[in-house]
Amino acid sequence: MKKIRLATVFSGIGAIEFALKRMHVDHELVFACDNGDREISYDIEKERQKVFAMSSLLEKKKYVDELYAKSTSAKNYVQQSYLANYDLNEDKFYQDIILLDGRDYRGKVDLFVGGSPCQSFSSVGAQGGLDDARGTLFYEYARLVSEIQPKVFIYENVRNLINHDGGKTWTLIKRIFDSLGYDYRFEVLNAADYGIPQTRRRLIVVGFKKSCKNFVMPPETVKLKYKMKDFSINNCDEGYFTCDENGDINIQKKKGKPDDKYTLSPKLYAYVMKGGTKTFYQKPKINLDIARTVLQTMGNRHRAGVDNYMSFDGTENLGSVRMLTEREAHRLMGFTDDYKIVVSRAQAYKQAGNSIVVDVLIAVLNSIFDTKIFDN
Repeated sequence: MKKIRLATVFSGIGAIEFALKRMHVDHELVFACDNGDREISYDIEKERQKVFAMSSLLEKKKYVDELYAKSTSAKNYVQQSYLANYDLNEDKFYQDIILLDGRDYRGKVDLFVGGSPCQSFSSVGAQGGLDDARGTLFYEYARLVSEIQPKVFIYENVRNLINHDGGKTWTLIKRIFDSLGYDYRFEVLNAADYGIPQTRRRLIVVGFKKSCKNFVMPPETVKLKYKMKDFSINNCDEGYFTCDENGDINIQKKKGKPDDKYTLSPKLYAYVMKGGTKTFYQKPKINLDIARTVLQTMGNRHRAGVDNYMSFDGTENLGSVRMLTEREAHRLMGFTDDYKIVVSRAQAYKQAGNSIVVDVLIAVLNSIFDTKIFDN
């Protein structure tokens, strides 16, 4: 298999990049793009025309970087995490998908990966293909597929996208994928079916520039090897959660002890163990074998019917229950301990909760590789 040229948008902390790393697949990072959830306001058409008329990549990047610098003082923490972990020059990390000109990379990308936020499509039609999605971030993803023409694309989103607006959104998105001329498959995949003890269902779309009838979505694993507590620092100290030569997770049974700051205070314990209200009640459960969906807001300490908590003294009493550490949250997303966490606790939780599960992508990549599409 030849070296894979990878580009990502809504790149986050690099789940596909980490998947290729765990798999020991030779690859080159062409570019990444993520604005770190910073919001700025500008005239889209005016700025796009201005940027797209520029002659060089560096000129375009410099202009957009300066636009952000003038418009917000907020730091791009996603970029900080990404560049700390992956071999990409900063001049190839873009701030804004709307102002990214895919024509500069036409024919230079083998695998293009991203997952746009699910914005409402209810105000647009469903007849004009790509034009119908204009003004949404999905439009920008589809536009870049059209401009770049990668061999393969992977698109990820929440599973409810299929049912959004009574199914109208998904009908439109499929029509747009059809208009791109790609042969694609889609399915909702659950992380718990691919080796990670977390219930996390996400829509995955895989598209091929050339017809690829021998591609099938990855089969589910027969049985989970690990439980949520196996991913804990108590049972596997930091630095001992690794992967083997095949890329599979390897947990060394070395006891560790998380900082006491993760243990719930009496006030937080009383809140967390409440089941909610009459209108929204979920039975408090901790020490689950399979974690609930890891949330970007887990640092807020949601109730035990929503979030993940553990205890290790054989009880669930006050003083023994704790929340996930940032490292454990990353482990539950498939990031082994060589992933560097270089941001604050709040940002680390947010970035983990926003990511794609690495092991799901490994399974998808293995199915793609089985087609031999990257062999020549």
